[in-house]
Amino acid sequence: MDAAQQEATARARELQRNWYGEPLGALFRKLIDDLGLNQARLAAVLGLSAPMLSQLMSGQRAKIGNPAVVQRVQLLQYLAAQVADGSVSAAEATERMDEIKKSQGGSVLSNTTQTTSGSGAPTVKRVVREIQSLLRSVAAAGDIIDAADTLAPTHPELAEFLRVYGAGRTSDAVTHYQSHQN
Repeated sequence: MDAAQQEATARARELQRNWYGEPLGALFRKLIDDLGLNQARLAAVLGLSAPMLSQLMSGQRAKIGNPAVVQRVQLLQYLAAQVADGSVSAAEATERMDEIKKSQGGSVLSNTTQTTSGSGAPTVKRVVREIQSLLRSVAAAGDIIDAADTLAPTHPELAEFLRVYGAGRTSDAVTHYQSHQN
């Protein structure tokens, strides 16, 4: 890979980090490991071609263009967390992946009935990730920060929200939310 290709790949991975919270290669590898998939099966569940998945993972492409695919990624992340905490068995996970594969998407935000804790309330981390996903689907982190800077003199609360939830890390946004609930 020549220097120009390396630079383009690094830029694509940085954009992915801004839009999705981490490079897609890392995100997809976690899903593959956590759900016991291979790349071909992950591509099929997401509704991507195997070459497209490979290009996203390697940084040859930066963005997932289809909001339904983004939603399926979110659903798979949630499913992987359920498998990890033991609330969903491997057999149930396989059935749910088949359902996810068939889902048509809709909005960028997932249905909150599918993103609840045992108490029935949406988990803070899940809601934060949905907010981040929505904001990052329309603007890069740098653009969100620029918007926050513009809004700060007249709307400081909104500017803080954009900085924390739109351009910040998920863990920092969860901590921010929790600190404001007390």
